[in-house]
Amino acid sequence: MQRRSFFTAAAGAVAATAVSRVAMAALPEAVSQSSAETAAPLVPPNGRPYHPVVTLNGWTLPWRMNGGVKEFHLVAEPVVREVAPGFSINMWGYNGQSPGPTIEVVEGDRLRIFVTNRLPEHTTVHWHGQRLPSGMDGVGGLTQPHIAPGKTFVYEFTARRPGTFMYHPHADEMVQMAMGMMGLWITHPKGANPLIADVQRDYAWLLGSFAVEPGAMTPRVGEMTDFNIWTFNSRAFPAIAPLVARQGDRVRMRVGNLTMTNHPVHLHGHEFEVTGTDGGPVPQSARWPEVTTDVAVGQMRQMEFVADEAGDWALHCHKSHHTMGAMGHAVPTMIGLDHSGLVRKIQKIVPDYMVMGERGMADMGSMQMPLPDNTFPMMSGKGPFGDLEMGGMFTTLKVRKGLGANDYGDPGWFRHPARTVAYEYAADGQSAPAAPSVPRQTPPGQAPGAPSVRKPGAGHEHQ
Repeated sequence: MQRRSFFTAAAGAVAATAVSRVAMAALPEAVSQSSAETAAPLVPPNGRPYHPVVTLNGWTLPWRMNGGVKEFHLVAEPVVREVAPGFSINMWGYNGQSPGPTIEVVEGDRLRIFVTNRLPEHTTVHWHGQRLPSGMDGVGGLTQPHIAPGKTFVYEFTARRPGTFMYHPHADEMVQMAMGMMGLWITHPKGANPLIADVQRDYAWLLGSFAVEPGAMTPRVGEMTDFNIWTFNSRAFPAIAPLVARQGDRVRMRVGNLTMTNHPVHLHGHEFEVTGTDGGPVPQSARWPEVTTDVAVGQMRQMEFVADEAGDWALHCHKSHHTMGAMGHAVPTMIGLDHSGLVRKIQKIVPDYMVMGERGMADMGSMQMPLPDNTFPMMSGKGPFGDLEMGGMFTTLKVRKGLGANDYGDPGWFRHPARTVAYEYAADGQSAPAAPSVPRQTPPGQAPGAPSVRKPGAGHEHQ
């Protein structure tokens, strides 16, 4: 289903109870965004100044000032999220997307957040990690009535401490969070803070997972363990934007986890320190260098490093299944089995049969066979030297000299200096030719136009 028909079907039940135009006229504008591209950081037009974050494949929600109060308008609604080109999922989110827009405020800001419900069932919003009055905490039935379809509720509180937080429902959570209802919340310090460094690049994203059957568009909301779509901000590699940094920049990464399992986030080529959690800044004495840190369920982790090594560096979850596309967990292990002479016999009965897995699964990265419509391939990433054999929770950190301070555009693949690329050893004792300093240039982040899996190369019995 396309966005229009899905929205119409899911929201039809609330049309009769929609908020009146007179009531809506008093609300801040409900800004919506459908593009899955990374938006430029929102420089604050008013209020206290701050250095804005960049939300990977996301954006920051604008606000209006009203009598010294920052007013935001969140709209909970059905959305269709393009997870990768040719692959979309029916989700529930906010203001046109899942995750919803990032909310950025400053410590000490007085806030008023209008939440309009355009879902087919009631909802609430919990402001995860915030210090606020109990009645503003957003737990349906405990601290407030549920927000019925078509109704608008108002949350008012003061941002009391800086840090990295998130928001999500506390109403029918199993369904609503499995459908993608979540968003980032950033509270910037109001002034110099000895535990919060100035950074030149500040990136933020949420870890998400979905269980989507091949050819389907709506997640299985009752799933607990067998997820097959793993995402940064509801995007799967190769559709996740890269993190871009000028060489020498101090970079902050803010990562939140609202999946059903933990994720060890690993960065290549650099060491970082965990400088904050959703509990606040980490004291200097409690920090140490890492290249991997585990982000458990319901946690935020804030990591910082100096991007001093030029190149294209992998950044990913270190659980190998989480850097795959939709994979069949029930596929038997075929490694080491001899299929000589078997394939042609089977193809007489099943013409499309292909041998897979007897030499490992790497062939899946170079196979080409049709998949059901709207199915994300298991391995689909392309790099300058060939198949990356990655999907899901994977992207790159691209460190370059000479970038402008506000340049967040993808600089393309790294041009390696001469003789700095691993090369094949020549058995005769003569050095093999060095790898080219500039590899063939595949468009960065390129995804296949239609979901597919590629066939093994020649010499393998699959004809």
